[in-house]
Amino acid sequence: MSTDQGPGRGIELRHLRAFLAVADEGGVTRAAARLGLSQPVVSRTLAALERHLGARLVDRSTHHLALTPAGVVFRDKAVAAVGAFDEAVAPARTHRRPLRLGHAWSAFGPYTTPLLRAWQERHPGTPLELLRIDDRTAGLARGDVDAAVLRGTVDTPGIVTTVLFTEDRVAAVAADGPLAARVSLRLADLGGGPVVLNPVSGTTTPALWPPEIRPSVTLTVANTDDWLTAIAAGRGTGVTGSSTAGTHPHTGVAYRPLNDAPPLPVLLARRDGPGHPALPYLLELAREIVGRGPGQADGGQAGRPDRRGEGTR
Repeated sequence: MSTDQGPGRGIELRHLRAFLAVADEGGVTRAAARLGLSQPVVSRTLAALERHLGARLVDRSTHHLALTPAGVVFRDKAVAAVGAFDEAVAPARTHRRPLRLGHAWSAFGPYTTPLLRAWQERHPGTPLELLRIDDRTAGLARGDVDAAVLRGTVDTPGIVTTVLFTEDRVAAVAADGPLAARVSLRLADLGGGPVVLNPVSGTTTPALWPPEIRPSVTLTVANTDDWLTAIAAGRGTGVTGSSTAGTHPHTGVAYRPLNDAPPLPVLLARRDGPGHPALPYLLELAREIVGRGPGQADGGQAGRPDRRGEGTR
């Protein structure tokens, strides 16, 4: 693979591999170790690629290198190009680039373990890496992952979503508080006191409540662990999807059905572009696992399959 660039050397497959290694490893040093090259060689190779494209692909202003917006877009193209080349010249190769799947919490809920096991059996040459990233798009928008399991409404430009299923919302309350003695709760039962919100990666906002019972006091946290800690300490209540009860049990937190809250959609999201070659297989398998129904899922409360197909960006 080579492209003319005037008097200089053309761009070759090694330039793309070096760029992908830097993107995956978050630094030139680790990328060099992965490729078996020296750090200066990797740096020069990356710089040559950027000169050829006329765009900065990597932000070097921090110790942990991050992709620029142009780098995020080019990464998908590079993955597709390298994947096509590898498939063409070595169809029987046993190692493929890992498929990185982000999530902010709970992943696929009760379907997580069946999906991971089925993937390992059917696609042993392409590892599926499940990464928890505290971000509204679980690292997808900034290029840290190839796909993400998201919940709620996603309106980030350049992201395409498919609704896999919906799950009921539940209330999370202090296990030793009066609300824990109730069999089920309503939104009005929570609105009278502080509500703990996670604006970084959570889906609950005050708009979930009707205006007349909207909570007047909220407590903001940055991740699921801090959210659970605050509720267990009695600092407020929370609202989440039913999968959280199975994937994040906490001795200080009781989960109770929330009768009048709308269900929460669970989405498989990807960037709008070619992406990782294995993405279609992931979507196919996720739909299959969900379609089997609650009896085939391991633990927790299963969601309801959704057949609406592709969502909007």
